[in-house]
Amino acid sequence: MKKLLQISLALAAALGGVAAQAQDVKAGEKKIAMCIGCHGIAGYQASFPEIHKVPMIAGQNSKYIVAALQAYAKGDRKHPTMRSIAASLTEQDMADMAAFYEQQAQKPATPDTVPAAPANVAELLNKGACISCHGANFNKPIDPTYPKLAGQHADYLTVALKAYKTEKNANVGRSNAIMAGQVKQFSNAELKAIASYIASLPTEMATVPQRKFR
Repeated sequence: MKKLLQISLALAAALGGVAAQAQDVKAGEKKIAMCIGCHGIAGYQASFPEIHKVPMIAGQNSKYIVAALQAYAKGDRKHPTMRSIAASLTEQDMADMAAFYEQQAQKPATPDTVPAAPANVAELLNKGACISCHGANFNKPIDPTYPKLAGQHADYLTVALKAYKTEKNANVGRSNAIMAGQVKQFSNAELKAIASYIASLPTEMATVPQRKFR
């Protein structure tokens, strides 16, 4: 676990410049028209690569949002729709949009303690050393380029985790050596159990309904 933490910190340091641009929340609000059709509708479900709720991003770390958009733009995250959207954005666009979404939820901070995981899930989390990067309550990651996970939709988390296991697929998959090494230890059923527990935790994220035409 110590070695994993060292690798994670090194990766975080390498990603530290992803949001170097000055962020402008008001500018970001004007740039999200292409996002709200999915992320601005509560309960909205995507059908690719399987049916799942789109992730809540209001209240998410802005540096993580930028890192994710950059990964889609580069093809490190394979998702045709997200890649085409991300590829159309400048670095400043990403920074501004991320800043807007980070402050959008305005939910109270989550408690320092959370419900304990069932014994079988706790064993899986320990095996995967999940808290070493994502924090003991899965809401305070060790670096803001890592995502908050607590309360995120379980079906989305399951799809995301399985994506790190997917190889040699032009449209599905995520390139991240650390995450790939961790999730490949688990069956899809075990990943689903992990996702279900994390989704049950108190969250600072939300889906904030927005009008498509403003």
